[in-house]
Amino acid sequence: MNERPIRRVMKGGARWLALCLTLSACAVGPDFQPPSAPTVAGFDVSPLPPAEQAAEPGPALVTAPDLPARWWDLFQYPELETTLRQVVAGSNTLGAARQSLAQAQQAVISARAPLFPQVTAEGTAARSGAGLALPRGSGSAASSYGLGATVSETLDVFGLTRRSVEQQEALVDNQRYQLAEAYLTLTGGAVTEAIAIAAARLEIATTLDLIDSDQRNLDLVQRKFEIGKAARSDVLTAESQLLGDRTQLAGQRQQLSVARHALAVLAGQTPAEWVPPDFDLEAFHLPAEIPLTVPSALIRQRPDILAAEAQLHAASAAIGVATAQLYPALTLSASLTQQGRSLDTLFQGAGSLWSLGGGVTAPLFNAGALAAQKQAAVDAFEAQYATYRQTVIVAFGQVADALRALEHDADTLAAAGQSLEVARESLALQRASYGVGKSSVLDLIAVQRSYSQARLSYAAARIQRDQDIVQYFVVLGGGWRGVAEGLER
Repeated sequence: MNERPIRRVMKGGARWLALCLTLSACAVGPDFQPPSAPTVAGFDVSPLPPAEQAAEPGPALVTAPDLPARWWDLFQYPELETTLRQVVAGSNTLGAARQSLAQAQQAVISARAPLFPQVTAEGTAARSGAGLALPRGSGSAASSYGLGATVSETLDVFGLTRRSVEQQEALVDNQRYQLAEAYLTLTGGAVTEAIAIAAARLEIATTLDLIDSDQRNLDLVQRKFEIGKAARSDVLTAESQLLGDRTQLAGQRQQLSVARHALAVLAGQTPAEWVPPDFDLEAFHLPAEIPLTVPSALIRQRPDILAAEAQLHAASAAIGVATAQLYPALTLSASLTQQGRSLDTLFQGAGSLWSLGGGVTAPLFNAGALAAQKQAAVDAFEAQYATYRQTVIVAFGQVADALRALEHDADTLAAAGQSLEVARESLALQRASYGVGKSSVLDLIAVQRSYSQARLSYAAARIQRDQDIVQYFVVLGGGWRGVAEGLER
């Protein structure tokens, strides 16, 4: 065997390989640059008033670079942390998001495979002959065996594979941020339902107190009727008030059941399998301070914005994939095969066959299909960029709404508190007046009704404030980065 031609082929192949690897240092298509942060200075046109100027003192907004990982700890309710751990551990929504992330990660491995040589093995065994190779007939037959391996590689000269990998990696980021968004939505929803349970229990307790008051009024009127100082119509009016307040209990108990069931579902349990704790609104402490993110940092904090940016990155890489398909594809291959007439002679040197080769495929005519695919990728990128911008705008609007809600909650709670105090004093005076015969039962019932509404309004204002604080943390992006690694497990 003459080795010189083989060496020349090997050297020529090495030079070609080196040249192709040098060319593969670049990839066609745009290099992705994350969109710049909005230049706005605030979330609303008019600035928020200082906390000390609010009618009802509330949490102070303090600029902070990061949100706490467990922002619900600011409510200082130990059972809330235990409940959220159970919710996160049992959530099927998070489980599905984790598997979607794992699927995207496997797609990256698949997309990266063409960057490496592909090795295949082949084995053959055959028996062939001429005529009838029978024991007593004429003819001849022979056996042949073969065993070989082929190494091939498609050189990524124009970055088709690398852009495909980039696209898949961006989709992995998208799934990772969607997992974080699911976690934020889950925890925010769980805290909201916990407050809803506490709120329903407070409303039930308030209504029961009102029923007790109604019963006392009825007893008072009944005694006056028995001694002839009140009309039968006064007794009926007092009974009507009592029965009216009792009818509210059914709806409030239904709200409590719905909140309990909703929290169980968030935890991945049926209502028959798990009953949440009986949260008490009085045990929820108002945070003294809550962090405020500057507008420029919000786009790096909200997982839905980051997911939209990752999707934009994937659309940018898709342009590179479509562009690379317009250029030639270069392929190198090498094979070595051992052949023999028997298994004993299979690995003898005389039966060795080898080959080195290369190929080029280039699009010549495709009726504009490849150019259309590239333009479609560009159009898809522009569409995704508009989606990204709208996601940012919606996020800023939600934060502005949440900040104004906190401001208005303080005013509403202050007004409701003042109204409750006035109604309480009015009721006490009216009862005393009615007791000495200076006013009618209708006056007492009217004041009692005003007091009932004032108590329920104050409870509703407290509930709304706490729920708006939860919503504020959710729209700000929560502290998901502190638990990001644990989410993927």
